[in-house]
Amino acid sequence: MRSTASTRASRTRSSRTSRRERSSSLEVNAALLSRARVFVLKPLTAPDILKVLQQALAEPRGLAHENVEASPEALDFIAQRADGDARRALVALEIAAAAGGARAGSGGRVKVDFNDAAEALGERSLRYDKGGEEHYNLASAFIKSLRGSDPDAALYYMTRMLEAGEPPRFVLRRMVIFAAEDIGNADTNALRVAVDCLQAAEFVGMPETVLPMSMAVTYLALAPKSNSALTGYGAARKDVVEHGALDVPLKLRNAPTALMTSLGYSGGYKYPHNFSGHYVAEQYLPDALVGHRYYTPSENGDEARLKARLEQLIRERQSPPPEPAKK
Repeated sequence: MRSTASTRASRTRSSRTSRRERSSSLEVNAALLSRARVFVLKPLTAPDILKVLQQALAEPRGLAHENVEASPEALDFIAQRADGDARRALVALEIAAAAGGARAGSGGRVKVDFNDAAEALGERSLRYDKGGEEHYNLASAFIKSLRGSDPDAALYYMTRMLEAGEPPRFVLRRMVIFAAEDIGNADTNALRVAVDCLQAAEFVGMPETVLPMSMAVTYLALAPKSNSALTGYGAARKDVVEHGALDVPLKLRNAPTALMTSLGYSGGYKYPHNFSGHYVAEQYLPDALVGHRYYTPSENGDEARLKARLEQLIRERQSPPPEPAKK
């Protein structure tokens, strides 16, 4: 039993250390940053990679002593497909040279052509660090494309992530959050589409998952947008934090005992279904927050109808209270 507990504790410490290492690779302490010179390292461009390859062919300590030459098409192909990684490009050139050497035989001139370069690179491996900057860059571009109603860009970034090995569940989770945060009541069907897509993905798995995901992404991108759910929660949270736990009005409280009833709990509560239209103007917020507005619907999509309904209710609240409907 002690051995098992020790093993679990060791795994926990290892997991925490791993998380700290991943976190430290993305941020630097502000005090240290102010005392350091920061160099931003960017991927090499294709022309840069091409120069590296040409130098490797011309360098006596490189491939020159092996009598290797490469066609311009082969070098351009490797430079373009190396994704800014000179080491990847050089390894591909060496593999292509080995293939060309096998054809030439011993002592012959080694000629690397386009087919050698394509075979050396094999299937393209997309530059993608699941725990680093590129992961967050693509996720950010994906969400911003959805928010900007661009289905083509959203599909592109989704495909980039999936083809690079990102688990579909990460992308699907972002889609569900987006449907509530950036579409909301402007199209309530959007959240159902996102959740249905999540369930479909778990049912069919990859690679077929890309089909419902593509459907959902294009729908979310073209849906009318509203962030009223986000702003509404933020406004309500601000009052909760600033005012603390304000007393709930007595008429809204539950009164399961005679004592509570005698104290005024639930007294004077107007039951909306007893009134015409199943609505009656009433104060539900605590006294200190009367008149505060949190939900501000947009005029996009279905939310335009909700906005009109809300404005009607506000006008009715300012009118004299109606009599209960006769049954």
